[in-house]
Amino acid sequence: MKKGIVFFFIFFPILSYIAQNKEQIKDTIKTEIVTIETKYNPKISNAKKIKQYPQIELLERNQKIKLKYTTFPAPIASTFIPKEGVVKRMNNSGKERVFKNYVAAGFGNYTSPYFETYLIHNNRFDDAFGLNAKYNGSLKNIRNSSLNSSFSNFDIGAFYKKKDRYFDWGVQLNSERNLYNWYGLPNKDFSKSILNSINEEQCYNYFELVGIVDFNNTYLDWAKIKTFYFNDGYGSGEISSKIEAKLELPLAFLTSRLNDISIKTSIEFLRGTFKNSFKNTDAISYSTTTFSVNPHYKMNYKNITFKAGLKLIGSSDAENNLKNIFVLPDLLIEKPLITNHLGIYLGLSGDLHTNTYKEFAQKNPYISPTLFITQTLEQSNLYFGFDGKINNTLSFNIKTRFITEQDKPLFLKNESKSDGTNIEQNGKILKGYEYGNSFKVYYDDLETTSVSAELAYDYSKELTFKAQGVYNMYTTRKSSEAWNLPTTKTSFSAEYKNPKWYTTSNIYYVGERKDLLYNEQSTGAFNKIQTLKSFVDINLNGGYHFNNKFSAFLKLNNILNTHYQRFANFDTQGFQVLGGMSYKFDF
Repeated sequence: MKKGIVFFFIFFPILSYIAQNKEQIKDTIKTEIVTIETKYNPKISNAKKIKQYPQIELLERNQKIKLKYTTFPAPIASTFIPKEGVVKRMNNSGKERVFKNYVAAGFGNYTSPYFETYLIHNNRFDDAFGLNAKYNGSLKNIRNSSLNSSFSNFDIGAFYKKKDRYFDWGVQLNSERNLYNWYGLPNKDFSKSILNSINEEQCYNYFELVGIVDFNNTYLDWAKIKTFYFNDGYGSGEISSKIEAKLELPLAFLTSRLNDISIKTSIEFLRGTFKNSFKNTDAISYSTTTFSVNPHYKMNYKNITFKAGLKLIGSSDAENNLKNIFVLPDLLIEKPLITNHLGIYLGLSGDLHTNTYKEFAQKNPYISPTLFITQTLEQSNLYFGFDGKINNTLSFNIKTRFITEQDKPLFLKNESKSDGTNIEQNGKILKGYEYGNSFKVYYDDLETTSVSAELAYDYSKELTFKAQGVYNMYTTRKSSEAWNLPTTKTSFSAEYKNPKWYTTSNIYYVGERKDLLYNEQSTGAFNKIQTLKSFVDINLNGGYHFNNKFSAFLKLNNILNTHYQRFANFDTQGFQVLGGMSYKFDF
């Protein structure tokens, strides 16, 4: 092989030289026209438009029928009398500018400082963060109160939220600190030395962390996680964590006429302790785990909207070694009787509610830190009603409900461990809530028949009215009364606003309630039922805008100066006045 390559490089120059010196033959080819044929590639610009239109011949039965018009002239007596036009004034006030941030401060007649602010900042990366804070308190005691009856509420929070390509998410951090006093002593003759020895203050602290994610174009619609810690000044505390999510699963693979099916799921953990019970020094602990799956399907058939679903709920009570599984309905039917004016609806549902110390303290801050906490089962909630609009300005909703509940929590007054002369019992100093000035939670099986009505009237863009009322009838299983539940509640509100000033009025009516009345001469002896009187509370709030940033506000509460009781022995403040200034701005 190597020899061949060598011979090639030796003889190749020699052969090339001979070929170049060889005598060339004379060219005899004549000049001619050569036609070369190639493949034709037409372009759109080469095409010509067709100048003729196609003729479509229809069958005789499909031919269009020529219409013939015939008029029958007849004289008509006209009574039309034209009127002169009236010039109407247009509202050229312009669109009100909305600011994202504000700060407000004020002071009231019960030595009531007030402060509130909300701050938010957005940037060009579709995210925002903000801060909110509010303080409201009263340092002056209520009339005829033997103990300190002041209170203060302070809450602060921060948040951050961001929009991404596939989902939006946010996180919130909230905190509260509330101070109250057990000032509602029973009608006993407490000596001054006994009153001075009572420590009536209670402090509640609350910390909450919330995370939310909203997904775009996925089967998972949203997800949320909430964790909180709650404690008080007596060493009680509870911690809770709840995870929720909602899924939208398509059913189009079965048939294109089916809607998506929605599934809500959740799992909740709750654990808490109280250092002692009201009767002895034994600690109270509670721990529950609850999971829930709620699939439901919505459809519309012949102008009737159906919602069919169920709730599968499982619960585990670790302290009492109890496990339960519940299957509850989730049904709703809606149908318009008169389009855009009157509709009817019918529904049936149920649920399992996890009661918490935080929730009880929010409803009644005068409870004792000695509670037994368990869950409430809403076996059924059958309701039906009518809603609609009489015209564009008047809307209504009338509803009737039949509710059956197991272990419904009711507030009931604790008995006093003091007869007014002692501060000890069984050799132990009484705590601030053991003088008949606190409440416990009493559980009863309750059946409620409720009729409610709501009415909203928009007189104009500036003036609106709202009214609602509810009447309840209770049937208890264990006790003779539905403790501290009113049979009647009504409210009325009116709101007026224009570019320069605004005002809002609220009127509340709460009917009679029942509580226990203990014997004043002994401790723990039940005497009779105490009836708390009904009351009316009228409030008026208003303000004036100096410009689009500065405003002054004035709040008038309990205008009738009535000293009613929301809970037994706890009088409320009389006529209250609070005024201040607010400032709105943008960064």
